[in-house]
Amino acid sequence: MTTVIHGATGAQGSPIVAALAALGEQPIALSRGGQQVDGARALAVDAASATDLAAAYAGAEAVFVHLPMAPEGERLRIAHATIAALESAQPGRVVISTSGTIVSAPGTPLQAPDDSSLAVLIAGATATGIPTAVVEPRLFLENLLLPHVQAGVREDGVLRYPVRPDFAVSWASHMDVAAAVAALLRDPSVTGVVRVGHVPAVTGPELAAAFGAALGSEVRFESVTPAAFGASIAPLLGEGAAAGVAGLYTALGAETDFAFDPATGAEARIGVAPMPLATWAQVVTAS
Repeated sequence: MTTVIHGATGAQGSPIVAALAALGEQPIALSRGGQQVDGARALAVDAASATDLAAAYAGAEAVFVHLPMAPEGERLRIAHATIAALESAQPGRVVISTSGTIVSAPGTPLQAPDDSSLAVLIAGATATGIPTAVVEPRLFLENLLLPHVQAGVREDGVLRYPVRPDFAVSWASHMDVAAAVAALLRDPSVTGVVRVGHVPAVTGPELAAAFGAALGSEVRFESVTPAAFGASIAPLLGEGAAAGVAGLYTALGAETDFAFDPATGAEARIGVAPMPLATWAQVVTAS
């Protein structure tokens, strides 16, 4: 099976390459510089060039797409180029990751605007007639591995995060997304939004307990304000991106939880369950 992976060297793309390689495939790994990726054939492309992408997609049976963290204008150019390339090359399957953006809650403050790059990409890919699935994780567990968050966990025994202690989230890891994407790339019968994450949803104290069990020491949860969290990540992400993150957690503060109906999740729709939280915590604390 010939599968093309966008952003194959990144946090989402590389686990997908690994998951496909474990199934005996050698996917085509797209990146700007054509960096080598274990288990894949590397290909350098300009993701904003429909010509480059159409050539990469030629003969492919499936394509995985997720938009990079970039200015919205650049993301829109990539979305339009991707749509044009899909229309031209007509691969047999498209899977898109929302990368944590919500596209299935119309009428709520969390929903991506219809004119956003992600919404444009999803609508355009679907309009090609190619069977399209959209993987929709909530919050990524890897957010908890940010240096300042882990410093609190390991040095102070405190997991500090900008949600209420009772706020339950259907957290997902990049490995959970990779497992769902790998299954969806091979099964074009499943279309629409497939949510990925833990059901039942997980609270902050439960996350802290998982870290504590993995580290063999007590870890408690402490809620911090979105503004304080944004300030702490600004040196890593830049002021603009940090402000966007703080805005997300401010919006989440008005919600009851950040979970989903189990019937809409990957476990129910394609038989792929997330990695147990305790296992994930053991894996990441050992690395």
